[in-house]
Amino acid sequence: MKGIGIFEDRFKALKCCVMVPTYNNETTLASVLENILAYTSQIVILNDGSTDSTVSILENFNQLKVYNFKKNRGKGQVLKEGFKIAEELGYEYAVTIDSDGQHYADDLVVFLTELENRKRGDKDLLLIGDRNMGSDGVPGISSTGNDYSSYWYLVVTGFQLHDTQSGYRLYPLKVMNSINLYTWKFEFEIETIVKATWRKIEVRNVPIKVLYDEKNRVSHFRPFWDIVRITLLYMWFVLVSFFYIHPRNKYQDFKKKGFKKFWKEDILKSNETPAKKATAIAVGIFVGLSPFWGIHTFLVFVLALVLKVNKVTAFLFSNISIPPFIPVIVYLSYQIGSVVMGQGWDWSLKLQSISSVTDVFLGLGQYILGSLILAITTSILVWIVFYFLFSALRKKQFVKP
Repeated sequence: MKGIGIFEDRFKALKCCVMVPTYNNETTLASVLENILAYTSQIVILNDGSTDSTVSILENFNQLKVYNFKKNRGKGQVLKEGFKIAEELGYEYAVTIDSDGQHYADDLVVFLTELENRKRGDKDLLLIGDRNMGSDGVPGISSTGNDYSSYWYLVVTGFQLHDTQSGYRLYPLKVMNSINLYTWKFEFEIETIVKATWRKIEVRNVPIKVLYDEKNRVSHFRPFWDIVRITLLYMWFVLVSFFYIHPRNKYQDFKKKGFKKFWKEDILKSNETPAKKATAIAVGIFVGLSPFWGIHTFLVFVLALVLKVNKVTAFLFSNISIPPFIPVIVYLSYQIGSVVMGQGWDWSLKLQSISSVTDVFLGLGQYILGSLILAITTSILVWIVFYFLFSALRKKQFVKP
């Protein structure tokens, strides 16, 4: 077939293979492999313990690298093994394509072109086929599930993807084999992109076509249990991202730029409105002064996400509750609570006055009340000050010299 040599050379130059995981797809497997062979013979087939006629079908493709696993272990575990096998064979990248016939082999050129256009020295790429889930013919459950996954991917990484669940992907093998991956079924593909993004690998979508042939297509996705596993995985990722990944990344960015450069580039010159900038700062101040110790980082990112304001700015100003200021914040909160509860300003604050469990709870309630009032009042005042400051600076930028 004309053009085979061209694609073969491109695959070889990029040290890229096509990886086909399969499990009981006897009705579509042969045609999928024949379509791929029209573009390249650098194919690695992973038979995940199929119990149908898959083994006999693969005997007709003995010129390809075929790996038969005795027991079905799940797509994730097989891909994990496949990444190791492919790297041992000398490949640096692998394009994974499902064997149920939903993907078009001619879209392989989309992944090759993106990889070829990557400039030398750029970050590694992990590409995911974007199936345009809003188009006609896409099952509603698939579209809804993808929207759900894409939203939580945004929450835990800070990046937007239109399609997070497509199995048509290009993986950087060295990166994948260096990451600890624990899941074993369909949630594996979520785990790979989240952890790759956390490692600052460039993860993005590329447009592909998709065919949902309900007559011949065999899907092993179990809606209830697979969605449960994906949900549990995202719950874990939310905890890790809010308590470790996001704070680490923001701190690294701020430390790299320094306060002056950060303030100038990320705050003063951002395209956000004065109200949005002031809100981000106010959110940080509110959280930093609030009595929710231990979950400040989580809370500030949730509020910033809900209010759609700059998470970096909010996180930075939430650090008003650093150790040198904590005694002052606690003291002011307790005193404000005392005033509000009609007890006036207590200059003594002697521990001897706490003589019972009731006193402890009353004192705690007094502190929490005062803390919330301090947080709300201060954040409002801060918003007003910075709103007018940013408004003035914005007008100044538009004034011609």
